[in-house]
Amino acid sequence: MWIGVLVLTAGAGLLRLLSLGAVPQDPFYDAAVRSMSLSWHNFFFGAFDPSGTTAIDKPPLDLWLQVASVQALGFGRAALKLPQAIAGTAAIPLLFLALRRPFGTWAALSSALVLAVLPISVLTARSDTTDAVMMALMVVALGLVIRAAVTGRVLPLYLAGVALGLAFNIKLLEALIPVAPLAVLAWLGLPGSRRRRALHIGGAGLALVAVSLSWLTATLAFPASDRPFAIGSTNGSAWNAAFVFNGYDRIFKSARTDSISAAQGPGPGADIASGTGRGHDAALDRLPIRPPSATRLFSRAGPLSGRRLGFVLVAALLLGVPALAVAARGRKDPNQEPAGTVDSLERARRAAAISLLLWLVGGVVLFSGMTRLHARYVEAFDPVVAAAAGIGVTWALRSGRAPRLLLAATLAAVTGYAFYLEGGSTTAGWVTAGAAVAAAGAAVLPGVRRAAPIGVALALVAMLALPTTISVAIVNDHASDAGLAGYMPPDELAHLSSFLRGHRGGARYEVAVASATQAGSLIAADGQPVLILTTYDGRILTSRAQLKALVARGAVRYALPGSRCRPGDRLTLASCSAPVRWIYAHARDVSTAAHLGRKAVLWRLPTR
Repeated sequence: MWIGVLVLTAGAGLLRLLSLGAVPQDPFYDAAVRSMSLSWHNFFFGAFDPSGTTAIDKPPLDLWLQVASVQALGFGRAALKLPQAIAGTAAIPLLFLALRRPFGTWAALSSALVLAVLPISVLTARSDTTDAVMMALMVVALGLVIRAAVTGRVLPLYLAGVALGLAFNIKLLEALIPVAPLAVLAWLGLPGSRRRRALHIGGAGLALVAVSLSWLTATLAFPASDRPFAIGSTNGSAWNAAFVFNGYDRIFKSARTDSISAAQGPGPGADIASGTGRGHDAALDRLPIRPPSATRLFSRAGPLSGRRLGFVLVAALLLGVPALAVAARGRKDPNQEPAGTVDSLERARRAAAISLLLWLVGGVVLFSGMTRLHARYVEAFDPVVAAAAGIGVTWALRSGRAPRLLLAATLAAVTGYAFYLEGGSTTAGWVTAGAAVAAAGAAVLPGVRRAAPIGVALALVAMLALPTTISVAIVNDHASDAGLAGYMPPDELAHLSSFLRGHRGGARYEVAVASATQAGSLIAADGQPVLILTTYDGRILTSRAQLKALVARGAVRYALPGSRCRPGDRLTLASCSAPVRWIYAHARDVSTAAHLGRKAVLWRLPTR
């Protein structure tokens, strides 16, 4: 058993760690890590720029791990992504440990295997984002609540609240998706009176709230003048960024592009956004995520396609839902239920089944209907998809005739789906078909209970041949789901950095930038203070008068203003802001002198 867990963990680690340094960087978060490494003030607040004027839009817990990584290993691509890759790998044995007691060794191993090769989870763990660490903490919370239900002890329940509170300090409201299902698990799984259960669930909830709000509350201990402006907020408050920009707006508002993207279009490097960059499915993966619909998660195209999630989700829904529903009903065992009591393990199994059902169905509804969706967001959903698929396969082959026939039908469905996703005949499709036929035969032949382990193995091959192929392609193609805010092509970045070092002339700021996110690559490369003029929706951080005064004092000599404001543009674009319009009216283009390869990039501000 433990050898199998070790092998799965090692395989998951290979998929998440191999060639990690070749994966493209996320300029936004990498700039923050560089800035946070420069001072304790920047470290605590999650400062985006070295001068600590602005901060990222989330609590910086995950970035603290990245700062520790780059301090130990040096500032580089692999070190920046290492905490996410390790967390994604650690989630595999953690999921096994969470599910082993209530659902059995084979179901837990199968679920861990599914998560190990699930393409969207592999992609997220290899990207310079924060979701993989959050997901690992969710799995920890699941395991702790199940442990509380099995043992009857309440300490694991309180620790689960702490784990989810830490997850909140990584991805905010996204981390709260499993809270209601886990509360149901605790309510149904813990022994004792209703009053006792309510008391301890309420206590765990208080622990969750206390840890969740700990960093946000701690920021209030500092004067407003010492707190950086939280990017994305309407008033500079980290609370506003947390609950408005990253809360209400993410769910209900249409996507707001940042000012630079809106003004300049996709820009250089768009071919590496949420796609493989090259490879057999690169063109499809670079298409946008589909608008909200019931079939969104099963689409053939886009960074959140059937290749990366929907293929396994089909098996989770067709097999996992009935398996969990049967487990939720429970079973009578007169040898273990004297005097009308229920065995603690059986009670925990039923409670866990109901909890996983709620988490799975809730995730499908949320991510199918969510307005602003990135592929990495479904990390809050990946563990339960893997759990449902693994539990479903083992249940079907160890139960009666109807579940085995359902397994055969499911394998036929995923075989057809594989050929649809691949656009025709491929090796992965034929492996899926062959394994599906063999597994279906093992399921319906006499003596199926003796052939159950073989049938489970064949069914998993059929379910995971295509996802494994896609995960390997993600590794080979150095795919990333990180953003591109502030991305500059390497040659252009090198020329720009070299020119500014040689011509800065002692100025306090390396350069003035139109929008906060525009300077990501430059900050990550140089770690020098930049003057930020606006944040999201063109909210002015440095007024025209302030800019003129800084220019007059020689505090800033150059600017990256982005595109010009054109007739019909929204006035909330950074390119339409007053300080940027002043730059275009008084500065001169020196892009050619800086060897940037294109004009209207770098501008020399007027001298005194």
